[in-house]
Amino acid sequence: MLRALVCLLLLSLPAKAEEVVLGLSQDEVAITATFDGSQILVFGAVKREAPIPPGPPLQVVIAVSGPSEPVLVRRKERRFGIWVNTDSVLVDSAPSFYKVATSAPFAEALTDVQDLQYRVSIDRAIQSVGATFGTAAGSGGAQDFTEAVKRIRESNELYKIVENAVKVDEQTLFRSAIDMPANLTEGEYSIRIFLTRQGEVVSLYETQIDVKKVGLERWLFNMSREMPLIYGLMSLAIAIFAGWGASAAFQVFRLR
Repeated sequence: MLRALVCLLLLSLPAKAEEVVLGLSQDEVAITATFDGSQILVFGAVKREAPIPPGPPLQVVIAVSGPSEPVLVRRKERRFGIWVNTDSVLVDSAPSFYKVATSAPFAEALTDVQDLQYRVSIDRAIQSVGATFGTAAGSGGAQDFTEAVKRIRESNELYKIVENAVKVDEQTLFRSAIDMPANLTEGEYSIRIFLTRQGEVVSLYETQIDVKKVGLERWLFNMSREMPLIYGLMSLAIAIFAGWGASAAFQVFRLR
């Protein structure tokens, strides 16, 4: 009897009116010794159980996030003619890479309340400050350090919001290209696709892609972690050989 009641309840629940059917141009990014960046094509369609609702058009928001980890941020100040570390703050969690592409201006595609709930914007993707050290609170507030993380990673093209970068055809098909820079962190990257109407999320789809080192890059990385002594000696030998080679070449050209 109980099983029958549960089945009846599930059948009575309304099905989602609009859902994402997603495709990716690749499901992993390989970092090699000559890796200079990549581009992920995100494309998909909207599956519906009913005709397109009247009113404002459907908007699409795509958020790609790299592995998150705590970040210790330090402030430098000039003391007695030299630069020294003064205050520091530990940010709870900040993604190593974060890019958002939207089909409309961000404020139009997602309301502030929905942004607060899903943490889509860069400011909200960086989680609150978990610990402070030194005199951070008395020298401008911990928020200054969170802004520093955002500013530095934006300058390195790791954080970015690109508005009107998602093309939506007939409120059914969508596509966008996400640029991945060369300085990527290895790990699992999360992709979230939001369908919104009037700034409200009507559907959310999540998937992942792997970013990993391969070939020589992977071999050197593993050696540096598993055999640090051999890695250090090899690096020293290469540096000595390179210095000797440069010196010998200079002597040959000088004699000529």
